[in-house]
Amino acid sequence: MASPFASRAQRATMYSRVGLETDVSGASPHRLVQLLFDGLFEAMNQALAAIRNKDVALKNRALCRAVRIVDEGLKSALNMEAGTLANDLDALYAYVSIRLTQANARSDEKAIEECQSLMAPVREAWNKIGPAVDQPHAA
Repeated sequence: MASPFASRAQRATMYSRVGLETDVSGASPHRLVQLLFDGLFEAMNQALAAIRNKDVALKNRALCRAVRIVDEGLKSALNMEAGTLANDLDALYAYVSIRLTQANARSDEKAIEECQSLMAPVREAWNKIGPAVDQPHAA
C-alpha cells in the first residue's frame, strides 16, 4: 500500500517552491534578477552533472531551463534605453543562449563551463550593487 504522504524528496521540493514563491512575492526588482542568476547557475550545474551521469533527459530539462532564464528573464530585465551596458549585456545573453543550446545538442561540458565563466562576473557585479540599490534613498 502506497503512503498517502509525499516522499521526502517531494516534501523538499514543495518547501523549496514555497520558499521561492515567498522570496519572489516580496522581492525588489534587484532581488528578482539575483534569483534569476541563482536559477541559471543551478540549472547549468545540474546540466553538467547530468552530462557526467549520462542522464540525457535531465540535461535537456536543465539546459532548456537555463536558456529560458536567460531569454525570458535576464534579457527581459534589461532597459535597452539605458545605453551601452544594456546593449552589451543583451549581446552577451544572446551568445550565452546560443552556447547553451549548442551544449544541449552536443552534450558539451566545455560550452556550459564557458557560459558559467562569462556569466560569473556579471552575477558577482549584480550581487555587489545590491546593498546600494536596496537601500532607501535619503530625502
